[in-house]
Amino acid sequence: MQLNFIANQSVPSPTGRILPVIDPSDGQVFDEIQRSDARDIDAAVQAARAAYEGAWGQLSAAERGRLLIALAEKVAAHADELALLEQRDCGKPTKQARADATALVRYFEFYAGACDKLHGETIPYQNGYSVWTWREPHGVTGHVIPWNYPMQIFGRSVGGALAAGNACVVKPAEDACLSLIRVAQLAAEAGFPPGAINIVTGYGHEVGDALARHPGIDHISFTGGPKVGTLIQQVAAERHCPVTLELGGKSPQIIFADADLDATLPVVINAIVQNSGQTCSAGSRVLIERPIYDSFLARLAAAFEQLRVGPAAMDLDLGPLIRQTQQQRVWDFLSDAQAAGIKQVAQGQVVDEAPEAGFYQAPVLLADVPVNHRIAQEEVFGPVLAAMPFQSEDEAVQLANATPFGLVAGVWTENGARQFRMARRVKAGQVFINNYGAGGGVELPFGGYKSSGYGREKGFEALYGFTVLKTVAARHG
Repeated sequence: MQLNFIANQSVPSPTGRILPVIDPSDGQVFDEIQRSDARDIDAAVQAARAAYEGAWGQLSAAERGRLLIALAEKVAAHADELALLEQRDCGKPTKQARADATALVRYFEFYAGACDKLHGETIPYQNGYSVWTWREPHGVTGHVIPWNYPMQIFGRSVGGALAAGNACVVKPAEDACLSLIRVAQLAAEAGFPPGAINIVTGYGHEVGDALARHPGIDHISFTGGPKVGTLIQQVAAERHCPVTLELGGKSPQIIFADADLDATLPVVINAIVQNSGQTCSAGSRVLIERPIYDSFLARLAAAFEQLRVGPAAMDLDLGPLIRQTQQQRVWDFLSDAQAAGIKQVAQGQVVDEAPEAGFYQAPVLLADVPVNHRIAQEEVFGPVLAAMPFQSEDEAVQLANATPFGLVAGVWTENGARQFRMARRVKAGQVFINNYGAGGGVELPFGGYKSSGYGREKGFEALYGFTVLKTVAARHG
């Protein structure tokens, strides 16, 4: 049984309630976590406040950096252990789970180096004054981490908050807690003061709600869906608590006829099948210029037919979806598409070795998807790729921007002027030209337009969101 981690101690919840931990590969329970409530959140916030006002808050920026480096080294030493935890907890193929552990190391390394480089500035003002700014941490930050990339999103959110000097209270998704509990334990072993990192598990409507409402939380970072993001904004607004929101996307891959199609094809496929499509930045729409639409669609279809889905430990192209309700969600989208007459042109295969009780979904390629159909508008969060043609650059821009979201876009063309025009015109927080995702890009600010949320995490930009800017004006005559 896994306990909460508060003030560097494993702590059972006073509720006495537990939640099962289910392996998505076979649908079986293999561990338990605490079903916590507001009392656990309060204990964690008090521990974080004590750390911020005490040992953690008194460290210099350089000392925080050294601790983050020590944690990076701990994570690197335990990378295989963490990857196995996340693999079984989330159903990730081995290569993806290991990549996530590697990314977590990189986040801590990056933010370790950034700690003592968060500078203010001096401002020219009237004679007789000196004016300067500095950045101060919010204090205690709350972090709601989703189940699709627990380690990576912990790194980009909590790593940045710690680098800025905040103490953190973390609520992981109830479906994926194990790797983060272990990381918090490693942080204690690395020398982090008690209360700097606290983990409380449980349901979102119980623990997440309590975290968002707690008056001791000075900033909230949330990654998840727009509906819950709206609720968190409303609750936080009642006490004027700032929030950073990353709320998903319906990201387009825009492929022009002059693109290097051999280089484009595998990237487009990986962008929708990675983590079984359960990725906020998944390239879930592919917009193809009409002259190459049929031929490129045929190549996509042939590649999709070769994709294999199976248990995480088999390390195939895709593992299972996270849970049965997510599997049903994908089925509902596909059923709606079928009812609307949308053509399914290809589907991968679930291997015979996959247990019947696992939550599997073969990748599906749909063609000629109407722009207003929900499968072109809403985030499926599964391995479903919607293809649609376009005739002109203007139409490509119109289609790309024709959803409520604006997180990521890919532009594939050899025309240099068009590359820049598209990057300007597409409404997305990240635009990739002749690539997609840039290998994760720990250094690259990440966030969206419109319903994809606001604020930025990753890169140095994240540190601005995790701090408050203070202006000091001294009159000296």
